[in-house]
Amino acid sequence: MSGIIRVYKRDDEGTLHFREAWVDEEFNEFVMNHGVVGHQSKTEETVVDDAEAADRLMDAFAAQCAKDGYAEIPEEEQFWVVAQYALKTKDGTSRDKYLEEKAKDALISHLAWRGLGIVDRSEFSDARLNIFCLTPDVNKTVNAIKVCIRGEDLDFTKLSIGAAPFGEETFKLKHSPKAANGFTL
Repeated sequence: MSGIIRVYKRDDEGTLHFREAWVDEEFNEFVMNHGVVGHQSKTEETVVDDAEAADRLMDAFAAQCAKDGYAEIPEEEQFWVVAQYALKTKDGTSRDKYLEEKAKDALISHLAWRGLGIVDRSEFSDARLNIFCLTPDVNKTVNAIKVCIRGEDLDFTKLSIGAAPFGEETFKLKHSPKAANGFTL
């Protein structure tokens, strides 16, 4: 079995929790990651002997999550959060392409270990670099992006962040280095 199982559940106080599991074939491990969305997760690894054992653990994980009330959040119930960099050229330079890879790699890891979703894609468009993140929680993701970009020293002064519900095209500005009124892709 390949892929990842990622499920969520709100507790009685409304706090969103997540659980996810995958098989790390390089190290022959079943990896389980869990915690409160927006906070550093806890991770447990179990050595597996073969693909069949890994499949059994993934099936057991899925069954236990379902029993505990965890479920996937459909894309249409999630949000887009876009980390955007203003560029000096329309299509970006080789330095901007390096920024794209470095920022994407940092965000993929930072968001994943906090249950904040995925980096879906990035694109250069009209003198902007846009990194699209699909997330169940806008505000926690906006804060996580700011922390991550600052921590990776990735030119925080050029970063703007916009957000919109999945399926909508009008993004609201959530962060800007200057007094901006809107967010444009």
